[in-house]
Amino acid sequence: MQLVINTRGAFLKKEKNCFLVKNEEKIVEVSADKIDSILITTSATITTDAIEFAVENNIDIIFLDYHGNPYGRVWHSKLGSTTLIRRRQLEAEAADTGFYLARGWIAEKIQNQIDLLKDLKKNRSDQKDQIDISIAKIEGLRETLLAMKGSLDIKRGSIMGVEGMASATYFDAIAGVMPEQWKFKGRSRDPAKDAFNCLLNYGYGVLYSQVERACIIAGLDPYVGFLHTDNYNKRSFVFDLIELFRVHADRTVVNLFSKKQVTPALFDPVPGGLYMNKEGKALLIAALNEMFDREIEYHGRNVKIRNTIQMECHRIANGLIKSG
Repeated sequence: MQLVINTRGAFLKKEKNCFLVKNEEKIVEVSADKIDSILITTSATITTDAIEFAVENNIDIIFLDYHGNPYGRVWHSKLGSTTLIRRRQLEAEAADTGFYLARGWIAEKIQNQIDLLKDLKKNRSDQKDQIDISIAKIEGLRETLLAMKGSLDIKRGSIMGVEGMASATYFDAIAGVMPEQWKFKGRSRDPAKDAFNCLLNYGYGVLYSQVERACIIAGLDPYVGFLHTDNYNKRSFVFDLIELFRVHADRTVVNLFSKKQVTPALFDPVPGGLYMNKEGKALLIAALNEMFDREIEYHGRNVKIRNTIQMECHRIANGLIKSG
């Protein structure tokens, strides 16, 4: 589970073999054995004893801004990664391996989008025809993607272009099935212009921290991207791999609206958009934790979603070693 500190003025310390969280309302004690990571999303105090205790138990601490974007983290310095994996990662970016991996990740992302839209139309017979039109368009884009050949240097822009068109169609289709009160126009960020994007941006931020952690543990370099090219202090490879898992955040947010759990009280207005308040974050993080603990089929096995992220990063790392 993730231990989430989202109350302004909260205090986190070590108490014997547990973490103790104190805020104005209550005191909560949590065993380290039950925690995978600690998310700190607001102004809070954490003791050095708590940091050391987290490091000793391989629990990473992630600091998120109020949009849900990770801006810093603390993790164990003994990550078990190898120089060979990172060397192979650098070599793959300039070889056929990098092109086929990148193309495959985006193809899988697009297939995930298609599957979600197919699920949405099952209980929306009055909107079935419109959703089918969107699905057909996205399927055509996926076929175009899979027909591409070449190198990343030449085809990177084409791959990203197809991904962008597929995502635009996908989010238009989702917007079309939303209740009138919650309809939105495309993606918006920093700040989100509507409730859907506000929830989704924060969900992606939490997901991003999970993917980055999995990369580090698997020995992959978060900064050596294939599709998202190198940029100073930009974790390009994390942006590449998160494409495989975005659908889990998408489904979580769509389900919150479908279950009518989203209300205007979860958001506060900010210049140019909306900000998710404490109650909104609590609702979303609880839903995300429930999602991460859900089992799905992964290579013939039923595995928790949070574990598939780590397993996929290990699979990629092992594949890079074998490709050398």
